[in-house]
Amino acid sequence: MTAALPRRAATVIALAGALPWLAPLAVHGATAGSPAAPIQALDDALLQAMHAGAATPFAERAKIIAPAVERAFDLAQILRSSVGPRWSAIPGPQQADLLAVFTRYTVASYTANFDSYSGERFEILPDLRQVGTDEVVQTRIEPVSGEATRIDYQMRQTPAGWRAVDVLLEGSISRVAVQRSDFRALLATGDPGPLIASLRSKIAGLESGGKP
Repeated sequence: MTAALPRRAATVIALAGALPWLAPLAVHGATAGSPAAPIQALDDALLQAMHAGAATPFAERAKIIAPAVERAFDLAQILRSSVGPRWSAIPGPQQADLLAVFTRYTVASYTANFDSYSGERFEILPDLRQVGTDEVVQTRIEPVSGEATRIDYQMRQTPAGWRAVDVLLEGSISRVAVQRSDFRALLATGDPGPLIASLRSKIAGLESGGKP
């Protein structure tokens, strides 16, 4: 990720981590039950929140985005992959606490960054590509002027349907890989407390008007 990336595109790769309407603003390429369907719903929710704008209370915009984020991503799997082998040593109640705060952080990050509309368009490209048994949904965020940013979602079939297990900026920069380094540094002692505290602090900053 470089400083030249649009802020909103950087936010997508910085996350995990998220509805009906505004069809003219999104290029629809998803059918029900397809790997792209959860991403289409996510794009539509982001557009709705962007149109609501920063004048709408943060909590209200988060309510728009949260269901689509939780539908689009397998946040439990992303968190396990980011934590790595230490995950199995974390007691169950702390695993649950960590997942809850990670989910809140993911939603808060999207809410903070997709807070205004300036004519952007989300496009889902028609062709999927395979990574093992996963399917990669390729998308673009196209501004009114300037270059589009490519964001790919690595989708996996789960008992609950297709869910993203990684996000790839420009087709190659893995969010899970970037996040793994950050999380494991905070888990160096095996205690998840510092990571939970860090995520809670970031959530508070986002809710008060900060950016990731």
